[in-house]
Amino acid sequence: MERLPGAVLFACNYNRVRSPMAEGLFRRFYGARTFVDSCGLKADPNGDGIDPFVVSVMDELGLDVSGHKPKSFDELEDGSFDVVISLTPEAQHRAVELSRGNAVEIEYWPTHDPTLVHGSREAMLDAYREVRDGLSAAIRQRFGAPSTFGG
Repeated sequence: MERLPGAVLFACNYNRVRSPMAEGLFRRFYGARTFVDSCGLKADPNGDGIDPFVVSVMDELGLDVSGHKPKSFDELEDGSFDVVISLTPEAQHRAVELSRGNAVEIEYWPTHDPTLVHGSREAMLDAYREVRDGLSAAIRQRFGAPSTFGG
């Protein structure tokens, strides 16, 4: 496995759907070996917190993200990351600004917004699962297969 970076940031628009999924998955795969955080371009517009469909599809994997509190780039405690992964075009522009004068790798992973899907609850959950599973595959491809104790 490629050496993990010291700190990774996932960014999207509101930090309610895609970036908290990526943060939770990354933390599950690599534990505390790398600091991971997530943020959005803007503060949570209605103060609703994490999207309930995200909580549901992450729970299917045994991941509890219900306590996630959305935050913006401006609310990050520390702006020094080795890798910043933007999941939306808008977040990519902000990530590039953040990287000016810093040695940081900026990556853009175009990720569909599952909140745009309408229909039955199951159809919506399927859209969120598709995003979750796509992020899971991208994280493993980029950072290597997770290792467990003993190998």
